[in-house]
Amino acid sequence: MRLVKTKDNSDTFYSDEYEETFHSVSGAFDEALKKFVLASSLKEGERVLDVCFGLGYNTFIAVKNVKNLKIIALEKDRKVLDELQKLEIEGFEFVKRVASTGFYENSCSIKLIVGDALETIDQVDEVDVIFHDPFSPKKNPELWTEEFFSKEYSKLAKGGRLVTYSCAKAVRDNLRKAGFVVEDVAPVGRRGPSTLALKR
Repeated sequence: MRLVKTKDNSDTFYSDEYEETFHSVSGAFDEALKKFVLASSLKEGERVLDVCFGLGYNTFIAVKNVKNLKIIALEKDRKVLDELQKLEIEGFEFVKRVASTGFYENSCSIKLIVGDALETIDQVDEVDVIFHDPFSPKKNPELWTEEFFSKEYSKLAKGGRLVTYSCAKAVRDNLRKAGFVVEDVAPVGRRGPSTLALKR
């Protein structure tokens, strides 16, 4: 992996394995805020499932903007968790602690489960919001299937929301097959929208 500076001056990494950056080069923090935290209408005290924790930016921005969250994060790649320790970001210490110990509790609570999300999602209790942020469907197809979306759907409370950056037709078709109602989220850093999926 190599460090990449994005347009909002936040850092991300380029994954040689997946041949993609972890975040949009238009701005990693901007993406976390607008495509995940704001797009999900995240509220104080809600329960969040962060699928593909990665560098922890979605969780970081969520905690910085919304109080008293209870977050469960899933991440497969221990190397990524080690790499994020190199990031020098103001207020990022709690994310580094989560990555190293698997847990943090203060004004929020965060638990990290390391392993394949296809299996570790079975350890998750009911949540209100899901941040679905794997690498792209072409590079990481197993996390964009009807089967996996159905697992996520089963974890959401009624009225729960899933947000993801992808608007690919196959992704949205699989979300609908899993039971979600799909809506557009305003574009951030590109022409196409991202996706809000609702459990009615």
